[in-house]
Amino acid sequence: MSRTVLRGRVLSFVSEPQDRDDRDSYRYIEDGAIEIEDGRIVRVGAYAHAAGDTVIDHRPHLILPGFIDPHIHYPQMQVIGSYAGALLEWLDKYTFVEEQKFGDLAHASRIASRFLDELIRHGTTTAATYCSVHPESVDAFFTEAEKRDMLMVAGKVMMDRNAPPGLCDTPQSGYDETKAGIAKWHGKGRAHYAITPRFAITSTHAQMEMAETLAREHPDLHIQTHVSENLAEIEFANELYPNYGDYVGIYEKFHLLGPKTLLGHCIHLSHRETQVLAETQSVAVFCPTSNLFIGSGLFDYDRMHDNGVRIAPATDVGGGSSYSMLRTMDEGYKVMQLRNQRLTPLRSFYHLTLGNARAMSLEDRIGTLAPGMEADIVVLDAASSPQMKLRMETVETLEEELFLLQTCGDDRSVVETYINGVPLKSGLAA
Repeated sequence: MSRTVLRGRVLSFVSEPQDRDDRDSYRYIEDGAIEIEDGRIVRVGAYAHAAGDTVIDHRPHLILPGFIDPHIHYPQMQVIGSYAGALLEWLDKYTFVEEQKFGDLAHASRIASRFLDELIRHGTTTAATYCSVHPESVDAFFTEAEKRDMLMVAGKVMMDRNAPPGLCDTPQSGYDETKAGIAKWHGKGRAHYAITPRFAITSTHAQMEMAETLAREHPDLHIQTHVSENLAEIEFANELYPNYGDYVGIYEKFHLLGPKTLLGHCIHLSHRETQVLAETQSVAVFCPTSNLFIGSGLFDYDRMHDNGVRIAPATDVGGGSSYSMLRTMDEGYKVMQLRNQRLTPLRSFYHLTLGNARAMSLEDRIGTLAPGMEADIVVLDAASSPQMKLRMETVETLEEELFLLQTCGDDRSVVETYINGVPLKSGLAA
């Protein structure tokens, strides 16, 4: 059977880089080949091909696993870049207004299609995505993802208070609609359903109990929510749940923490909360562009990392101002600089690929280039703009090239995005 062979400079991680010189953490092949058959990688090694193979020559570009975004809101496409002073104002003035449109299946389908194309344009092949409260938004999202054969994690948000009536479900309807969504979509093709209580502020005790029931009934599912993004939010959450000790304690009480729990932001955590995340192996999702744009605070990467908390960088569009995981890591680097911390280029690209796959418990399927893995792949050009091309004349090492991509790259740096072995970016409308 004929295979597709991608030729180029192949880079893939096998472990988390411990320092700038940790060459054991990755595999790099100067003239490499990735052989793909029926959507899976069958060989990675030095360039070679058999008669009848279809060879796509991407030299001199880098070939890596597709980028993974563990926290993003597709209904917020049309509020990205909206001006507001802080989180709660931004939600009330823009986000909650926009999300009310997603009970209309036609509108939800249009935005879902544009959203997934935008991810592909930026080299992102998998994301953990918040839909709106409407089941129609979930159906639209997974239908469009299925058309593109994309591995996506998503779920309808559960929220029964502190939002406009058009965005509120009830504890029972939130449970029933989530159960129906799980039955309809989870495990269909590459779809993964996520239990999604938006955050404690928008869920009553009764709804949190329903989320707990869903987690108990479906222990294999992801759970996604928000915690400790903004000081006013934390104060409000603790007022609504006065006997739970702290914000993380709310999710802890309802047994929503664990290895497949993705907690957006985690900026202002106490020592106890940090220890709980480490003990439960819950994931602290670092959203630097959003945190800087909304002015929420500076994520303490080293504190989290040193305490054994799993970390996953994400865009958080529309609070985040870019769909690009390259731009996300550039802003993450700056956040850490302000904290006198260091984020090396190797660790940045580890997070974008294998690290985020591990954070989402998907490393058996995506995140590395190895036989048996699903062929979600990105091809990067570090000379994609005039300034980058000029800088590349003086770049001498792989680390320098990666850092250039991280600090100056964007969607123009993504030459091609392969989903299950099929090139999709080149087919997108300009």
